[in-house]
Amino acid sequence: FPALVLLHQCGGLGSGLWQNLSMLDWARQGVAQGYVVLLVDALGPRNVDSVCMGPKSGVHFGRGAKDAYQAAEHLRTLPYVDPQRIGLAGYSWGAMVGLLASSKSVAQQVKTPFSAIVAFYPGCFTLRPANGSPYELIRPDIGTPLLVLMGAEDTETPAAECVQKLEPVRASGAPIEFHVYPDTTHCFDCKNLDGFTKTDSRGNRVLYRYSETITTDAGKRMFAFLGTRLGSGGR
Repeated sequence: FPALVLLHQCGGLGSGLWQNLSMLDWARQGVAQGYVVLLVDALGPRNVDSVCMGPKSGVHFGRGAKDAYQAAEHLRTLPYVDPQRIGLAGYSWGAMVGLLASSKSVAQQVKTPFSAIVAFYPGCFTLRPANGSPYELIRPDIGTPLLVLMGAEDTETPAAECVQKLEPVRASGAPIEFHVYPDTTHCFDCKNLDGFTKTDSRGNRVLYRYSETITTDAGKRMFAFLGTRLGSGGR
């Protein structure tokens, strides 16, 4: 079987008080489509509650990329997984990890890169670590087929910033596809966060609106994209 690594948003998979239902649903959909699915928890085992306001306890985008690649290496040890057909789907924080992992210079640090990466509503702004130099998640050397799905009304990770940076890289020949949904906010697949509001790490006022219609369409686009690059799920 082909396999799929799933990487969550900045709030993780949940705690004793709540569960990230959107990530559980994506995992179920992946299995229904015939994929072996590995849902990574980058926060819980490290006793980190959230990285929504920035890195915490060593959990940053580079660490997330390493987690994703190690997850793929684990999947390759399973006898029922095709080691050459492993994709990554990331959401918000996980999507930003996906952007980083799509870079050739990052992927060359591992034996085998992902066959395809899907990024749901990532942030594409310049990152400015407290200790270190500013850097971009969208790099000119994107080599892994990449699909980016975004909402036009997303004030937390604005789609316009992504489009502005994705277009010239795609024009240079990078294997990039993207789609912007009109009238759609950040976390459009987060049913249990419908109506949630907050002020984000950049001081933006954020509202999440769940959309079953957009979520369904995004799933169709994701699995069509993965199917083209990873082949049939085998069911």
